[in-house]
Amino acid sequence: MKLLVVIVSYRVTDLTIDCLRSLSGEILRVPGTKVAVCENGTGPEDARRLGEAIVLNGWSDWASLTAIETNLGFTGGNNVILREAMKSNNPPEYVLLLNSDTIVLPHALDALVDFMDKNSKVGIGGSRLETPEGEVHISAFRYHTIANEFDRGLRLGIVSKLLSKRLLAPPPPASACETDWVAGASMIIRREVLAKIGLLDEDYYTYFDDIDYCMRARKAGWPTWYVPESRVIHLVGCSTKISDPQKEQVAKRRPRYWYQARARFFTKSYGPVYAALADLAFMAGFAVWRVRRLVQRKPDIDPRHMMLDTFLNSVMVQGCGLKPVANPALQKKAA
Repeated sequence: MKLLVVIVSYRVTDLTIDCLRSLSGEILRVPGTKVAVCENGTGPEDARRLGEAIVLNGWSDWASLTAIETNLGFTGGNNVILREAMKSNNPPEYVLLLNSDTIVLPHALDALVDFMDKNSKVGIGGSRLETPEGEVHISAFRYHTIANEFDRGLRLGIVSKLLSKRLLAPPPPASACETDWVAGASMIIRREVLAKIGLLDEDYYTYFDDIDYCMRARKAGWPTWYVPESRVIHLVGCSTKISDPQKEQVAKRRPRYWYQARARFFTKSYGPVYAALADLAFMAGFAVWRVRRLVQRKPDIDPRHMMLDTFLNSVMVQGCGLKPVANPALQKKAA
């Protein structure tokens, strides 16, 4: 198999069908491409609808469906498919992790595959993500550090300029280039990378898993590149409801698993002391920003209780051990 596209669907059945429809016009551009959908615990009715859509639209030759009972998050849902694919007699040369709330634009697949074919030392590639109106999402990032966590909280132009070489989210590059990590909404992975470092870390559940995977790949000698020739529309946050795709930001409380995943990333990647300093840096910058926002009468677009939630989920409160992110679906089932 040349390419396996993996889509995890949770509470977005209609969007998943739209994603499959967009793929139907691109499959033939990359011979040997298959698409595997994991219905990630939404329920039997949604699994039935997805299965019917695949059959009725004539997609059965290239698309398959696996339905599981409990939502395992982005990491667990993808790993359900990846685990079987890597054990098969014909494992894919490349795997593309593709969000269910995406629409692939013409040549999105073959642009990624062609780039990877021509650059054998690159382990991971990421697409250019766009809004439906064509505005570019930032999807090529630098690693999180103490400096850019302070900047993320402070949001002061002069400081951002001083830290321009360390910013978490630099302006989107116009051409293909190496980057620290790319968004997992459309991320292609070479088979050798999966064989070398393994599957996604399921203890992240959802969020920060893409950063972690790119960092693990780099440590194993496989760099990540941004490939803007591959263009994908991304309706941000539809599955998790962490944001409204019709707005840039919403004053909505982030789920606890976002903060837990962030804490896990810093602790796993840099150690507990660094994680604590990153928390303090963000909170210090964020405190100044909240005062400045009031003085300047700027609109309140921050997630509710962000300072409190950052503190409560920091290593200073939760301890220094490396903890798995609590799966809310499993917690609800156990209650």
